[in-house]
Amino acid sequence: MTDPVFFAPSRRYTAGEVANLTGSVLVDSGLSDRSIEALAPASEGGEHALVFVDGRRNFALMQSLRAAAVLCPAEFAGKAPAGIAVLVHPRPQQAFAMVGRLLFPAAATPAPMTGETGISPHAHIDPSARVEVGAIVEAGAIIGPRASIGSGTVIAPHAVIGPSCQFGRDGYVGPGASIQYALIGNRVIIHGGARIGQDGFGFVAGAKGPERVPQIGRVVIQDDVEIGSNTTVDRGAMSDTIIGQGTKIDNLVQIAHNVRIGRNCIIAGLSGISGSVTVGDNVTMGGGVGLADHLTVGTGAKLAARSGFMSNVPAGEIWGGYPAQPMAEAMREIAALRRLARARKSGDGGKS
Repeated sequence: MTDPVFFAPSRRYTAGEVANLTGSVLVDSGLSDRSIEALAPASEGGEHALVFVDGRRNFALMQSLRAAAVLCPAEFAGKAPAGIAVLVHPRPQQAFAMVGRLLFPAAATPAPMTGETGISPHAHIDPSARVEVGAIVEAGAIIGPRASIGSGTVIAPHAVIGPSCQFGRDGYVGPGASIQYALIGNRVIIHGGARIGQDGFGFVAGAKGPERVPQIGRVVIQDDVEIGSNTTVDRGAMSDTIIGQGTKIDNLVQIAHNVRIGRNCIIAGLSGISGSVTVGDNVTMGGGVGLADHLTVGTGAKLAARSGFMSNVPAGEIWGGYPAQPMAEAMREIAALRRLARARKSGDGGKS
């Protein structure tokens, strides 16, 4: 049995076309007709593959390349083997990603799983719901009363869109995802298993134990947001939970009620953001970051992976550690601990 091919190239590109599309400089115009039909890591390559090399630690890869073309910075250009089309670009990985989106569009934007077009006869759509022409609703999907789905949006099998939810155009809701109490913009991608708009974790001490505080807010997701598989976004308690335009959220992230996330943020997997946290624009969070409730993270801040935050982070700063602090201070503390450990080891001959 042959291996299945999940992603076939949209068409063949030449090195000259790639240069024009990405704004790269083709070093040898005589190689402009080199055929590109695949993408590959520089360590593997292939006869018709486009690869990229960037960063000093990868410089050694240039001399052993096997590829049709390589994207690289100017200082690497002279090291490629003969016959490989060298495309000089100041940001090779960015250019490589652009070509990838053109060569494999189905990998960049999720497609219908069943191959259906229009509304499947096996979907359940309430009569009061509005599904624009051009939307795709696949088998087993459920769209509740008064919900609306924009043209070009795909609702995958067994996804659930709750009553009165609004989902914009050219988006995607993955298999098994559920959306409640939410207003969602255009070109939003929500991957399979995500949960949007469920109860926030709101309780108050009562005579017989914790008593629920009603969660009556919404989730507002702006244009061009992407939310990973099995990520959860709680609706607000009384105000809204908001995710700003262009923000990308990884798999397995928890976003609690009343959180406000700015534009163009990157939030890596296993991060947890507690209730009423405010995150500015262009913030980057490494994997496993944890934020206590009611904190503010300033615009452009960078939060190191596996760090725990219990105080506000000023704009533009890099913080890490547990409890988190400015990275320079955290590194000094680590260095001091190492010195103490070495001193103790040398003082007792290595015995404890």
